[in-house]
Amino acid sequence: MTLRRPWAHRIAVTGVSAAALVALAVPAEAATTATATSTTTAATAAAEDVDYDTWQRDCQAVMDQALPYLKQRIARTEPGEKQAIVLDIDNTTLETDFGFSYPQPANEPVLEVAQYAQDHGVALFFVTARPGIIHSVTDYNLKHVGYQVSGLYARSFLDLFKDVAEYKTAQRVDIENKGYTIIANIGNSATDLSGGHAEKTYKLPDYDGQLS
Repeated sequence: MTLRRPWAHRIAVTGVSAAALVALAVPAEAATTATATSTTTAATAAAEDVDYDTWQRDCQAVMDQALPYLKQRIARTEPGEKQAIVLDIDNTTLETDFGFSYPQPANEPVLEVAQYAQDHGVALFFVTARPGIIHSVTDYNLKHVGYQVSGLYARSFLDLFKDVAEYKTAQRVDIENKGYTIIANIGNSATDLSGGHAEKTYKLPDYDGQLS
């Protein structure tokens, strides 16, 4: 089945230039040597194949499994235990491939679950393959749409040459070393979830890589 979605109406008109929106919105998994024009074309082509409403229903189905678990797990918090959830960003916590606007909208099914967790004392850590150069704008975006950011891990220059899965696993280890128990890890790619260091993993759809 070919998935398509109308999305032009979702693009917000802001004072930010088109080039700046691309620089802020494009996920770091894209080749770092790509030009702004080629990156925009590739991201738009991927997004045009995915129906937004279908994506939202599929994300909701996954979060409908995550929320009952989190409610039970949070209720079983042990004395002194610091609980955390690790989340990917692009097409997980934010709607990256559904229009180049800044700030990017939250992925509502994920935001709902994250807000339940943060309201019950769970720390939210965001581990992204975006480059560190856009750390501050990413941090602002997450907070602007309603996430409480306990920590945001973005790739340094040296991290750009590492395997993404290994890089993300190392960040979860670092969170554990800070004394947190990672009760859930949420992402839309296998590289977000492989490597362990989380009690539960929840994979959102990427439609065979069509969504970054």
